Amino acid sequence: MPRILAIDYGQKRTGIAVTDDLQIIGSGLTTIPSETVIAFLKDYFAKENVAKVLIGEPKQMNGQPSESAPIIEAFVLKFKTAFPEMQLERVDERFTSKMAFQTMIDSGLKKKQRQNKALIDEISATIMLQDYLSRKMF
Repeated sequence: MPRILAIDYGQKRTGIAVTDDLQIIGSGLTTIPSETVIAFLKDYFAKENVAKVLIGEPKQMNGQPSESAPIIEAFVLKFKTAFPEMQLERVDERFTSKMAFQTMIDSGLKKKQRQNKALIDEISATIMLQDYLSRKMF
């Protein structure tokens, strides 16, 4: 069964998570500089069977697009141009960074480790993916 990949795209860094082959569990894959995402995905898609990509959709509490929405939209256009055949789905990413930080606290990471923004981005992508998988099952 092909994998599902989730992208938490940001101006500087992008967190990436992916499912196992059975699409049961989402795990953090990596965090990379945002300018390298398309090249990274070309390489990854050549090696792995991916059926769908989830890209976070930043929203404010009232459901309106957040100030980072234009940056994400520009990336989505680049993605669609580079991978026109890939199934793409936008997912709400509200609270994922806060949830990622809380996950780091709950798992016992020391304060210095919790300041690692790359890890927060990777965990955020994992949370988006796991949330999608849990909704898909019901």
